[in-house]
Amino acid sequence: MSELFNVSANPHVRSKDTTQTIMRDVLIALTPASIFGIYNFGVDALIRIIVGIAACVACEALYEYFMHRKITVSDLSAAVTGLLIALNIPSTLNVGFEIVGCVFAIIIVKQLFGGLGQNFMNPALAARCFLLIAFTGPMTNFVTDTFSGATPLAVLKPGAEPGEATSLLTLFIGNHAGVIGETSVVCLLIGAVYLLVRRVISLRIPAAYILTFAVLIFLLAPGHQFDAMYMLKEICGGGLILGAFFMATDYVTSPITPNGKIIFGVILGFLTFLFRMYGGSAEGVSYAIIFSNILVPLIEKVTVPKSFGKKKPAKEAK
Repeated sequence: MSELFNVSANPHVRSKDTTQTIMRDVLIALTPASIFGIYNFGVDALIRIIVGIAACVACEALYEYFMHRKITVSDLSAAVTGLLIALNIPSTLNVGFEIVGCVFAIIIVKQLFGGLGQNFMNPALAARCFLLIAFTGPMTNFVTDTFSGATPLAVLKPGAEPGEATSLLTLFIGNHAGVIGETSVVCLLIGAVYLLVRRVISLRIPAAYILTFAVLIFLLAPGHQFDAMYMLKEICGGGLILGAFFMATDYVTSPITPNGKIIFGVILGFLTFLFRMYGGSAEGVSYAIIFSNILVPLIEKVTVPKSFGKKKPAKEAK
C-alpha cells in the first residue's frame, strides 16, 4: 500500500522569530546602557543617540529608494546599527563626524555588499574603526563637563604614564570616562541576560571570548601576571562586554556552527589581549572583532558537521 507525502519547499524548520523581532529585542537589550550613557554624559549623549539612529535609517531608506529596491528600514536593522554607532563614540564627537560614520556603515559596508545578510563585517564596528582612523583626535577625546583625564584602560595599559586608578566597583557601575555605551558593565549585563533569556544569542561566543581574554591577562599580562584585580579591571574597563554580547554575536558576521562559535570566541580573546597589551591603543575590541569577521568563512569551513549518513571519501590506494 503506497503512502502519499506532501513535500513542501524549504525551509522546513520554521520559527516565529523575524528580523524585526530580533532587532527589536536587541534595541530593548541596549536600552539600559543607553539610558545610563545619557545619565552619565548628559544631553550630548542623547543627541548622538538620536542622530545615529536617524542617520542610519535615513541612509538606508534613501539608498534603497534611489536604487529602486524594497525599503527595509522596518526590519529595524538600520536602527540597531545607528544605536551601536552612537554607543561606540564619545559624547564629545562632532555630530557631522558621526553622520559620516553612519553613511560609511550603511552604504559602504552594508548596502554595497547586498544589504542585510550579505555584509562580511559588522557595520557599526566598521564605522567605529573608520572614525578612529579618520578622526583619531576627536574619537579619543573623552574630556567632558563631567569627566576629565584618561580612560581607565589608558591608565591600565602596560607602559602608560601613571594615573589615578579607578576602583573595580566604579568600573562595574560605569561612572567614569569612555564612549557612551561601554562604561556601565551592570547595564550591559542586564541587556545580555535579556538576549540570552529570549534566546536571541548563544552564550558560546561571549563565554569563549571573555574566558580566553581573562586567562591570557591573568597569566601573561606584562607586569601583572597572576593579578586577579588587574584582570577584572581589564574586563570591566573598556568595550569588552559591549563587544562580546552585542557585536561579536551578530548573526551575519559570526559563525553558525557550535564549534565555530567557540573557535571564533577564542580568536577574539587572543586578538583583544594582543592589541590591548602590545598595540598602540588601549582598546582592541573593535579591531579584534573586525579581523575575526574576515575569518568566519574559514572557521565555518573547518567546523561544519558531517552530514548524517555521509562517509568520508576513502583514500585512494597507492
